[in-house]
Amino acid sequence: MRELMYRDAIQEALDEEMARDDSVFVIGEDVGRIGGNFKCTVGLMEKYGDMRCKDSPISEAGIVGLGIGAALTGCRPVVELMFADFMMVAMDQIANQAAKLTYMSGGQVNVPMVMRMPLGGGRSSAAQHSQSLHAWVAHCPGLKIALPSTAGEAKGLLKTAIRDNNPVMFFEHKMLYTTSFDDVPDKGEDICIPFGKARLVREGNDITVVANSMMTVKAEKAAKKLEGEGISVDLIDLRTIVPMDTDTIIQSVKKTGKLLIVDEGHISFGISGEIALRIMPEVFYDLEAPVGRLGTADAPLPFSPALEFPLIPGDKEIAAKIREMVNPGASRGQ
Repeated sequence: MRELMYRDAIQEALDEEMARDDSVFVIGEDVGRIGGNFKCTVGLMEKYGDMRCKDSPISEAGIVGLGIGAALTGCRPVVELMFADFMMVAMDQIANQAAKLTYMSGGQVNVPMVMRMPLGGGRSSAAQHSQSLHAWVAHCPGLKIALPSTAGEAKGLLKTAIRDNNPVMFFEHKMLYTTSFDDVPDKGEDICIPFGKARLVREGNDITVVANSMMTVKAEKAAKKLEGEGISVDLIDLRTIVPMDTDTIIQSVKKTGKLLIVDEGHISFGISGEIALRIMPEVFYDLEAPVGRLGTADAPLPFSPALEFPLIPGDKEIAAKIREMVNPGASRGQ
């Protein structure tokens, strides 16, 4: 294993897949000459040419529509949207075309397309550039959805996404791009991380914490702090929410008896409620306390850091919630 920044791991995955398969190409706003808004495609235009790393006009509907058409003719396009918030501009293409064409054709066609996009808050980018809307597309059957939490996860999951014959929504947290992780396989190792198989980040016995993307990083920080207080956390990184690995969650909850779900999406009508309900038939009699949830408050994210940061769960809030669930009497001063 070696250390690499999150964005460089994504670039490396794209480079390796473009070298391996001539049908893979990248298209999006500023992906070519400047190497992408978050520098994930640096050097690809110079290496593979303008036709395989293509700067596009500012039209999300056009970019995604082009990608779908190319996928139907045998290419494997990787479409980059500058922000996940902008996928709404192309929602007809995503929800009514990419997600449904295989079903509507009776399996005669596939749409092997990846849509990469940054999501999440923390950069004070205001209400239209900071949302975590992965639950929206999880509601559309036919789409797979990945949320990598580290550089190694980003590389392995992206390679799997590009080789998948289904459309994949690939959400990259914008606060992770310049973070370095030491879990990236050595150059030349062709390692794909399977979809639908969660990662056990750390083992514990007091509580199960399920997270994804940036929330996994924050939850791990909280768990490390709590370890010094004698609280051990079974931390699960979902990796993908479609497909979702409920078996790993169920096994963990049967061991710990308590579950906290942390997701950066808004708390209402989101992934956390879906997870809780999916596993309930299997763990109802194993639970020692109600399932806990943490998420972004149900309000548009403001521009001001002083107003934005308190709305998004941080490692301190996660640690406090875990303490409350593990030692409810202590949290009430008893």
